[in-house]
Amino acid sequence: MILLKNATVYSPQPLGVKDILLAVDKIVAIEEKLTVCLANVSVIDCSNKIAVPGFIDSHVHILGGGGEGGFRTRTYELSFSDLVRAGITTVVGCLGTDGVTRSLESLYAKAKALEEEGVSSYIYVGSYRVPPVTLTGSIIKDIVLIDKVIGVGEIAISDHRSSQPTLDELKRLAADARIGGMLSGKAGVVNVHVGDGPTMLEPLVNIVKTSEIPITQFLPTHVNRNSKLLNSSIEWLSMGGFIDLTTSIGELLEDELLPWRVFKEFSEHGFESQITFSSDGQGSLPRFDEKGNFVGLDVGKVSSLYEQAKLAAMHATPLEKALLPVTKNVAKILKLTHKGTLSIGMDADIVLLDQDLNIDTVIARGKILMLNKEQIVRGTFEARN
Repeated sequence: MILLKNATVYSPQPLGVKDILLAVDKIVAIEEKLTVCLANVSVIDCSNKIAVPGFIDSHVHILGGGGEGGFRTRTYELSFSDLVRAGITTVVGCLGTDGVTRSLESLYAKAKALEEEGVSSYIYVGSYRVPPVTLTGSIIKDIVLIDKVIGVGEIAISDHRSSQPTLDELKRLAADARIGGMLSGKAGVVNVHVGDGPTMLEPLVNIVKTSEIPITQFLPTHVNRNSKLLNSSIEWLSMGGFIDLTTSIGELLEDELLPWRVFKEFSEHGFESQITFSSDGQGSLPRFDEKGNFVGLDVGKVSSLYEQAKLAAMHATPLEKALLPVTKNVAKILKLTHKGTLSIGMDADIVLLDQDLNIDTVIARGKILMLNKEQIVRGTFEARN
């Protein structure tokens, strides 16, 4: 058991100064001045610390990504320590452009490894292309029968790298994902890579308007890649959909497209509960010229996830709102009902921040991974170096 004493708690709603009791991997009490008369209780003094839910990153190339510039541009695998230092206690892995040299079997194995090392992990089946690659030959079977699979993605639209799927193909894919989700109690969400092509979100809007598939079956990502695409997302949000803003491309963007700025502006219009952030960590951030020729490459970083939430808080967005895109909102769209908030019965995923909002301590499923800015648990092979 772990007892966190005198923490300023944001659930993400502000709860004031409380003590938090963790037993095994769950939160069992949040009260003022808790006293626990049991042996083997670890007590952590959280005076001057802020307790927030562990961060959820819904789009990470945990195996590495890229390859758009040839084999030498394939990016490297995610490090467990990168997640810990970023305060990420839940991660969702995906393939991306390359569904050939990187397999779903390897993606699943990497997710299992990250779980064994200490964080919660899930995966999407598929890659950019339609029909998507699967483990069993069926989207429905993958979601129902395989523990880690919570949806399909990232499926590419409006992009020169996509397979140019038809509306009927996208409808069938989303319908299968939905049935798989219903049968398994999972989200069955379709994570959609939206490129900078002229159709933007139009295919998804058409599907929602011409079928019975609910808008929350889709999570379009990279929506902040350009102003025109971002502006087109207002209709999607007004229809009740979610959008995902990519944090790793911050240095490549104009200021008005930075996730923290977009969230702040859209929150003023009442959309704060419909926006998520994801890092696109380890994904390649390729640059192409006007003819579609590859001209350069950057690599996404999971550390960018909380950096953008922190920037929002530092620029007059209340902390309880700034936390939403990396905690509660993500848990809602992914139907991770035991994640995203600090309350009794939820998973013991907690990040302690110092007064400057820097990450100080990370607890995942009741296990201390980092304490007072010192990493306690490292990945298996990282520990040997």
